[in-house]
This record gives sequence, structure tokens and C-alpha cells, in this order.
Amino acid sequence: MRLPIAPLIAIMLMHPTVAAAQDTASITITRAGARPVRLAPAANFTGTARVQPLFEATDGTRATGATVEFEAGARTAWHTHPRGQTLLVADGVGRVQRWGTPADEIRRGDVVWIPPGVKHWHGAGPTTAMTHIAIAEPLGGPSVQWMEQVSDAQYRSPARTVIAAPATGGASASATAAPSRAQQLMGDIAPKLAQLTDSVLFGDVWARPGLSPRDRSLATVSALIALNRPDQLRSHLALALTNGVAREELVETITQMAFYTGWPNAISAIGVARQVFTEARR
Repeated sequence: MRLPIAPLIAIMLMHPTVAAAQDTASITITRAGARPVRLAPAANFTGTARVQPLFEATDGTRATGATVEFEAGARTAWHTHPRGQTLLVADGVGRVQRWGTPADEIRRGDVVWIPPGVKHWHGAGPTTAMTHIAIAEPLGGPSVQWMEQVSDAQYRSPARTVIAAPATGGASASATAAPSRAQQLMGDIAPKLAQLTDSVLFGDVWARPGLSPRDRSLATVSALIALNRPDQLRSHLALALTNGVAREELVETITQMAFYTGWPNAISAIGVARQVFTEARR
């Protein structure tokens, strides 16, 4: 287990008044092998996740912390924290999502702050493991309120990726959400339409449990082949690969659609697919 940013915990928690009071106190070291690791409870997690407690509240502090290792596809249930929560991403690539908004991709070195009372979940990516350190405080009771599980449809909805900005003037690098495809195509001229595309089409329709994201991708690709919409087909072929549709299945879909929508549409779609598959191999 790699914890490259674990020493930050001590810095974040050490308040000057607490430090002064502890000048004469003994330093306590809990060795790595002494901290038990347990499987996260299935009632509050989907998939395999392992929890290792790091520290508990003391007479002078309220925060508790733990390392959580998520295997690919694993995530928490929806939940809230009365005093908020800080996540320090120690390794891998994962996701965090606030209720009602698209998920955001998180990577090693990212620091995530979830405000008090915000309904959210976090975990690994569909094909990537992720480890984070979670820090929270109670407020007259437990430090977390668990809710319903994150459905497969919710989990596999497209996530916003991040672009790291280069550090300048000695400042640390920061990360901002990359524009969605809708924002890139029309955000400058039709921002409301771009917002509706992100929030209604992908945030609601694509997240509905009646069809899996994989099946929605196949339906959408078929419609775009029939309509001969190569620009839209390009992004949806890439999304279909992310949603678990195999290249062979996409090619077979194009072949099948040739008999129903015409050879020219299928030939155009094959050209787009070649570009998408080539880019995906890089």
C-alpha cells in the first residue's frame, strides 16, 4: 500500500494551541503492521474495498481518519457527513460525485473537500483501482449517514476528467474540470443547450436504470449510423468503448445496419470507427 501523502495528515490536524499543550506529552507511533485492515461492509459499499483505520479522535481533536483501498468498480453508497469530509487520493484513479451533478475523475495527489450535508459517493474507476485517505468529524453523533447504494447505471455515467494546470511562480499545480463534449461543441454560443445536454441527457436519461449504459451506447450508435451523423458518431463510439462495448460488437452493429440503412451510411461509419479505434490504442 503506497501512501505518499500520509504525512500531510499530521500537518492538517496540528493546531498551534494543541501543539503547545502537547509540548510535554509523549509522541505516539502506531506502526503500519499494527493497524488492522478489514473488508468494507457490503451494506455501505459495492464491490471490494478494504479499510485501514489510521487515527481516532482524542481529548484535543475530533477528526478520525482511515485509508480505503477500492478495487476497480468498487465504490461507497450514497452518504453525507455532518461536518464534511476531506479525501486525499494516495494512488490510482477514481471518481467522486455529488447528487444531481456528473461524477468527477480524481487522481493520485488530488485533495477533495465534500461540504457538510452534501449527498455524494466516491470510489474507484470502472477499470482502475484507487486508494484514498478519508478524514471526517462527528457532530453530536456519527460522522457519516449512509443512504442507498449507487446503481450500476449511476456509476457508469460519463465522468468529467481533469486537466492539471502547470505550476507557476512556485505555486502548486491545480486541477480543473475539463469541458464536456457538449460544452466544447456549443458552450460558447448555446450554453443553456450544453447545460441541458450534460444535466438532462447524460445526467438523467443516460443514468436511468431501465437500460445499462452499454445498451444505451448500442442504441445510440445504431441511430447515428442510420442518420449518417459522423461527428456525433465519433464521440459515441468512444463512449461505447468506455461503457464496455467491444470493438467487434461495434463493427458487427455497423455491418447489420448496412442492410437496414444503406451501404453508404455503413461505409461512412466504418471510416469513423477506424479513427476512433486507432486513437483508443494510443
